Amino acid sequence: MSHIDYALYESPVGYALFQVVHQSDAVGLKLQQTQAAVNDLAKFGKMVKLINFSPFRGHVEALENINLVSEGIVSEYLKSVLELNLPKSGKKSKVVLGVSEKNLAGAIKGEFPGLSCETADTSDIVGDVIRGLRLHADKLLKDLKPGDIEKAGLGMGHAYSRAKVKFSVTKNDNHIIQASATIDFQDKGVNQFFMRVREWYGWHFPELIKIVSDNLTYAKLVLAIGDKKSLSDERLHDLAAILGEDGEKAQAIIDAAKVSMGLDIAAADLEIISGFAEAVVKQADNRKTTSAYLEKKMGHVAPNLQALIGTPVAARLISHAGSLTTLSKYPASTLQILG
Repeated sequence: MSHIDYALYESPVGYALFQVVHQSDAVGLKLQQTQAAVNDLAKFGKMVKLINFSPFRGHVEALENINLVSEGIVSEYLKSVLELNLPKSGKKSKVVLGVSEKNLAGAIKGEFPGLSCETADTSDIVGDVIRGLRLHADKLLKDLKPGDIEKAGLGMGHAYSRAKVKFSVTKNDNHIIQASATIDFQDKGVNQFFMRVREWYGWHFPELIKIVSDNLTYAKLVLAIGDKKSLSDERLHDLAAILGEDGEKAQAIIDAAKVSMGLDIAAADLEIISGFAEAVVKQADNRKTTSAYLEKKMGHVAPNLQALIGTPVAARLISHAGSLTTLSKYPASTLQILG
């Protein structure tokens, strides 16, 4: 499309409709002429003519309209503005309206079948004209004072963002995404701390890792044993309690400590190692709490998906998709790739 007849400017203070004045030596506006005139108010003012400015009747109406614009919906207020101020399209030629929002342009065409809409995606001229309107709006809209649009835009931006954030936070699937990411982070932290504990304490009691391989159990045993020299048969029941009442394995640990080839350890070194072991136990407990929370949350939000593939995989699918709603719209081929 080489020209536009009108341009719609959706400002924070209201809707403005401008007629785009065509050049006498061209069928429509030339792109080069438009780009050269955008930054010059004197030149740009000759290219556009204000047809109507319909201010919002308060911040509530303004926020309602800006939400509808962002969702690509024509409000009743905008519909009345266009009906009252746009001429009817002829049989041979349609009136062409430039619109900044692509989705809104499609909605306007749905409301006004005889109207043709262009956006910056379909016409370079539209992008330049809209840019000029935004740049000089406070002077082209004569009823406004300097700074009115900036102040209204700032307040509108805060209100719009606040509403979007509140909406996002209240989504239950967002809690699932965060919980799943937290569990991954906790698993990584537990593994890193355990590697340090195993490597460090292994110099003192290398035989222990051959008897006990579970990370959490190993860390608890490090805290219970401390210096291997202090380990005696009297500690059998204490070790067995940590090992799930496995007396044979507890006795094996005591026997291994008596003939261990490990180095002696200083009290200061043991204190640091014990600190890492405590961190492993604490993070493992936190991970267990988060996992139980995720299990319960999935039962409320997506019980069918949970029953079908289990909590961890279901939570990861929702996390990869971004939301449960988005996941439900994916075809089978996309789900296969995500899996």
